Amino acid sequence: MSGFLGVPVDAAYHLVFALTHLLTPVAGGLAAAAAIILFTAAVRLLISPLSLRALRGQAAMARIAPQVQALRTRYRRQPERFQRELTALYQRERTGPLSGLWPLLAQWPFLSVMYLLFRSATVHGAQNQLLSDGLFGVPLGAHWLSGGLLSVHDVLFLGVFAVLAALCWLSARLAKRAVPAVAAPAAGARAARPGGAGRGAAGKQASRARATGTGPDPAEALANSKAAGVVTRVLPYVTVVIAAFAPLAAAIYLLTTVAWGIAERRFFLRRALAPNGTGPAGGKGSPDSTGRAGGAPAPQAR
Repeated sequence: MSGFLGVPVDAAYHLVFALTHLLTPVAGGLAAAAAIILFTAAVRLLISPLSLRALRGQAAMARIAPQVQALRTRYRRQPERFQRELTALYQRERTGPLSGLWPLLAQWPFLSVMYLLFRSATVHGAQNQLLSDGLFGVPLGAHWLSGGLLSVHDVLFLGVFAVLAALCWLSARLAKRAVPAVAAPAAGARAARPGGAGRGAAGKQASRARATGTGPDPAEALANSKAAGVVTRVLPYVTVVIAAFAPLAAAIYLLTTVAWGIAERRFFLRRALAPNGTGPAGGKGSPDSTGRAGGAPAPQAR
């Protein structure tokens, strides 16, 4: 195959072909699909630092959302000043609105390679032998609309779409649950300081807004929350639409990468909620069985 992606497609072909032969004694007719799953897992492992960084960025964006709203209210009539203050806030927190897009952008070349690999009849001047492999009799290069109605081909694709949609729903649900779960420890830490959140910049702005009567507009806040909610609910299901127009091999890739993303998010959320010296697992400040903080010794009776 010639062109800009010719070399990556050739490399992916030899890798997937070798994995298929390696897995054939164990997986039999499912070896090619298993090879695609292993290929996807290797890609996700390669970009896992970007994925974890994106998850931290999303958690930071959720944490500073009240500060962003306070800046928007304070500089409502000064858009240029608002942009400067918002940029400074993002720089201090080392995050930004595009922080969660890096894993998607990093995966796009690999998905494109997988799409082209199973759409090419020849690879490096030779016949593409992977096109003869399939999953339950359906070729890995087949599309959803290329099969007959209510055939094995159609049932297999509909099953893949159903599982993919369920995984997308679970991913969106975990993302929604992760926002308060990650932001709550930070809010509790701020509230535990002397003076509470009022000592921070967001607390000062909130106090000033309450004193002057220039707090956030409820209608505007409701509109923003509704718009964000629609995007959060709809965006994950774009993956299902892409799978509907991609070869079966690319759909398997998408299925595997979404499942991997869910596992990464659960891992990140578990680490975010794990006791780190302040949690309930016997750390500092945690009450012991007698209700005293930090396991302090009981006062001796005189």
